[in-house]
Amino acid sequence: MGLKSGENNAAYDYDGIIVQIVDYVYTFEPTSSAAWSRAKVALLDALGCAIESFHSSAECRHLVGPTLGSPRWLPDGVTLPGTAYRLDLLKGAFGVGSMIRYLDHNDAYPGAEWGHPSDNLGAIITAAEVISRSTGKPILMKTVLQGLIKAYEIQGCFQIKNAFNRIGLDHVILVKVASTAVVSWMLGLEKEQALSAVSHAWVDGHPLRVYRQAPNTGPRKGWAAGDACLRAVQLALAARSGQPGMKTALTAPKWGFYDALFKSASFELPRPFGSWVMENVLFKVNTAEGHGMTAIEAALEISEALRNSNRKPEDIASIAVRTQEAGMIIINKAGPLHNAADRDHCLRYMVAVVFFKGSQIDTEDYQNASPWARDPRVAALREKIAMAEDAQFTADYHDPDVRSVTNALCVEMSDGAQFEALVEYPLGHVRRRETTEEVYKKARRNMALRLPKQQVGRILETVQGGAFGEMPASEFMDMYAIEEMEGWNDRNGH
Repeated sequence: MGLKSGENNAAYDYDGIIVQIVDYVYTFEPTSSAAWSRAKVALLDALGCAIESFHSSAECRHLVGPTLGSPRWLPDGVTLPGTAYRLDLLKGAFGVGSMIRYLDHNDAYPGAEWGHPSDNLGAIITAAEVISRSTGKPILMKTVLQGLIKAYEIQGCFQIKNAFNRIGLDHVILVKVASTAVVSWMLGLEKEQALSAVSHAWVDGHPLRVYRQAPNTGPRKGWAAGDACLRAVQLALAARSGQPGMKTALTAPKWGFYDALFKSASFELPRPFGSWVMENVLFKVNTAEGHGMTAIEAALEISEALRNSNRKPEDIASIAVRTQEAGMIIINKAGPLHNAADRDHCLRYMVAVVFFKGSQIDTEDYQNASPWARDPRVAALREKIAMAEDAQFTADYHDPDVRSVTNALCVEMSDGAQFEALVEYPLGHVRRRETTEEVYKKARRNMALRLPKQQVGRILETVQGGAFGEMPASEFMDMYAIEEMEGWNDRNGH
């Protein structure tokens, strides 16, 4: 650690940032009790989100099953949570990564770039499960949690200062890089091999952010993380087979990542890698894109005030929203919304639904079949909502000592009455005391969508138990399997 991103390391002759990543993954031992305990919460939350996606989204079910012609159950394969599928490693990494991310309900981490660190679990848990089943040398859950802490840290530290969105690249590039390093470590690769794998992760052609922005917003943003997980595992396996790396993958003049894709700038890492990101990650307790979660809470507060004053949302004349710069970029949408991916990244839609529904917006409220998606009152209220950046909200969002995600709403009624609400820290933020309890409740609800009540109880007891760290990853993932999937296969097209 301590190398600048443009330097080479003489010991390995690789770009300094590549060495820094691999050195961290291979040598760092987390000692923070907060990081270890929150890693368990993150694990349960992510796998619960995976089950929620499979249960709630037909698109997701069509996407993640067995490859055409391949078996649905492999003895040494990857368990898709909440299903009877056990798939090959690459398809399994894609499937689990996509399921965790598909409904945009997994945890998030803000910065110059906004991303979802639990995306990495799709690569980490699947590799751990297959290694455990096939090698006779099981990966224990304490190793999985340690790998998760490290992947979170790599992705999060990059996100604080490096805005890939500003150059049109998608943030899942960081999932691929972080997961490649961690999977290489779990596979027992020599450091030289891990350096090779990570160099390949930077060299890959990287996804354009176009599928997250109007007019091209679509379901690919749900499986982009699965794609990154698959590729991370594939690159680690390629390095294991002896593929050499590219030592100046970042710094090579003209052809390296910096000159070719990063406008000749180099990366800025504002803090040494440790366990800070896991200690501060934002959990999505409510079903809303992260930059709009506080707007939802503010809308709920005002909605209650309207009911108490015998006023109706139909009588709203205008809504002024003050938000952060990131909210203006990511969820500031006007005009038609064509699919669930469009709706769950539209602050105006989320706020409008909350006012008419009078309660929290849920996963099904974004779907094409939702009555809100076709409700002319929602469309009319969206047109009455104006969004503007508040410079202080943006500054606090980026301040490492604050890290708020503030939204403020000012609602003016047709009779001239005004209602205002401001929320700085959403439920799920480390500063909200109720966060851990609420995330456990969320995980229990999600797991119960596909798993029997007793099975859910055993999972929660196991994770919270003192012996959890010594449990093989394969035995843990067995707890997420079901024996039959009657009625699902025909709908899934398999």
